[in-house]
Amino acid sequence: MKILIATSKPFAPVAVEQIRKVFETEGYDLALLENYQDTSELLTAVADADALIVRSDLVNASVIDAAKQLRIVVRAGAGYDNIDLNACSERKVVAMNTPGQNANAVAELAFEMMLYQARGGFAGKTGTELRGKTMGLHGFGNVARCMARIAEGFGMTVSAYDPFISDEVFSEYNVKKCESIEKLYTSSQYVSLHMPANEKTKGSVGYNLLSGMPEDAVLINTARKEVINEEALLKIFEDRPDFKYLSDVAPDCSSQIAGKYPGRFIFTLKKMGAQTEEANINAGIAAARQIVDYFKTGNEQFRLNK
Repeated sequence: MKILIATSKPFAPVAVEQIRKVFETEGYDLALLENYQDTSELLTAVADADALIVRSDLVNASVIDAAKQLRIVVRAGAGYDNIDLNACSERKVVAMNTPGQNANAVAELAFEMMLYQARGGFAGKTGTELRGKTMGLHGFGNVARCMARIAEGFGMTVSAYDPFISDEVFSEYNVKKCESIEKLYTSSQYVSLHMPANEKTKGSVGYNLLSGMPEDAVLINTARKEVINEEALLKIFEDRPDFKYLSDVAPDCSSQIAGKYPGRFIFTLKKMGAQTEEANINAGIAAARQIVDYFKTGNEQFRLNK
């Protein structure tokens, strides 16, 4: 059994070693393709792989077609828009992710950006505190639940909107359930986005929602840039001098924002949410264990495709 880890943005060495131990225990062979520059390298490497682990690497139809023996691909992380699920289904390849393994790392990054912004970039000027402020969570999955836990420690009032989550989960995290998305935005100085980028969510955060936020509004995006309507984003920057945007991935209009609205945004140089040693290890080991479990027992708990 050959397992390929293909990562243009590699796992930390300590994570690779622990992943290797999981597979060696089962007698599986592990191959690494790290820091590759061209898709052709991936197409060659995956040709005889039975299983594939990736991070943000693109697994499209051409990759699936080249992987004649492939039975399972696991995205080490929560988001999976880099995997062509239809192509996987056509070839009867199981596609999985590792939900929750990066959640704390992403939530901590969101608060790091919030604190940096609240203190004016540590430039020596008077800032503000998070205590007593309102936090709205747009989506209430694993990352948002970590956000709620941290926000409670800061003394923030937390609410969330997610029609797919039970009342019991909201109560468990001491979070107020908003019955409408509009109410979430109008009642929250800080709104943090926690939904995947799909046909329903792309461009869904637009002017009507953002313009309804209270004074000194701060939008935090550790999800995907595609969920933001960028035309609306530019308009709200122009219309609301108090509005700030903190994002773990720069929008396509970042140069316009940087040129006109200095001090009102934070954009990471590359997507950093899962870039901690702990998240590397957690997601990588989870991916390895899911592959082993699938081959040994057929467990498809985190399957994404049909």
